Amino acid sequence: DVTQGLAKCWVNFDGTGTVAIRASGNVSSITDNGTGDYTVNFTTAMSDANYAVTVGFDVTDNNPTRSTHSFDMYNFLTTSVRVLTTGGGGAQDFPYVFLAIFR
Repeated sequence: DVTQGLAKCWVNFDGTGTVAIRASGNVSSITDNGTGDYTVNFTTAMSDANYAVTVGFDVTDNNPTRSTHSFDMYNFLTTSVRVLTTGGGGAQDFPYVFLAIFR
C-alpha cells in the first residue's frame, strides 16, 4: 500500500556474509557494496527522492546495539538508497539490519 504516511518500503536483512532478506515490503534486493555498505533496491520506484529513511541494526536479537554504532545514508534515488553501518570505529557488517522509508 502506498498511502501517504505509511511505510513505502521496509526490510529486515542479514548484512553478514551473503546478504539475505528475511522479510520486506517494496524491496526487490539488497546489493552488498562492501563491509557495512548496502544498497536497498526498491520494487516500485518512489515518486521522488524526498523520502525519510530510518535504520536500525543489532549484533544479535538478544544484544542491543551500543552507542558507538551508527549509520549513514546517501545516494537517495527514486529506485534505491545506500546505507553504511559502522561500529567500533569503522564500517561493520551486522547480522540484523532494519530499514523503513516514509514519504
